[in-house]
Amino acid sequence: MTTNAVISGAGINFWFGEDDLRKQILFEVSLQINPGEVVLLTGPSGSGKTTLLTLIAGLRRMQEGELTVLGHPLHHATPADLLALRRRIGFIFQAHNLLPFLTAIQNVQVMFDLQPEISKREAQDRSKQILCQVGLQDRLTYPVSRLSGGQRQRVAVARALVGDPLLVLADEPTSALDGTTGREVVNQLQALARERGRPILMVTHDPRILDVADRVLTMQDGRLSEVPRNGRTL
Repeated sequence: MTTNAVISGAGINFWFGEDDLRKQILFEVSLQINPGEVVLLTGPSGSGKTTLLTLIAGLRRMQEGELTVLGHPLHHATPADLLALRRRIGFIFQAHNLLPFLTAIQNVQVMFDLQPEISKREAQDRSKQILCQVGLQDRLTYPVSRLSGGQRQRVAVARALVGDPLLVLADEPTSALDGTTGREVVNQLQALARERGRPILMVTHDPRILDVADRVLTMQDGRLSEVPRNGRTL
């Protein structure tokens, strides 16, 4: 595999459970994501897409195979290694994973809590700017509990992008958004990839965003393959 790949994996196998309840989720998965690429990951629910995404993000421990992300080999990674990796990744969760008792801007600012070199004023300014970019300029001080599902998703996108991550992983980022807002979010992700060479790996079932992809991968029963350019469907 190319040495400058941002994500490089080979022979990845993963199981849930133990003994008689052990169930294999990923089977001999290999993949490569290069700088500046927008790659969509498709496939039916339960096929292993989110499991693969969380392995790449360092949110799960590798079990078998090799996986290197942003120069970090994850197959022998320590908890400290995984923490260092997660600080360089923007992850957009399908379930938002926001703190409901904080405001929209506070939820975004928490990304700077472990970056003492960023002043509170700069953190606030950058958080406000990114929230305005996703159309939430009139909801900055609203508690997340008072926002709609689509507005919460936009906060989640803003939180993932505010720290200028080296890699963005997105799990169904447009699922709770209307067509116009979903397109704006995807265009922003695509611009990040193009202008700054940041790769985007996005799990999706949304046919409206197929045109932004450089490549489309599909997961079927835990096995990964690439969709031919003339055969792209979601």
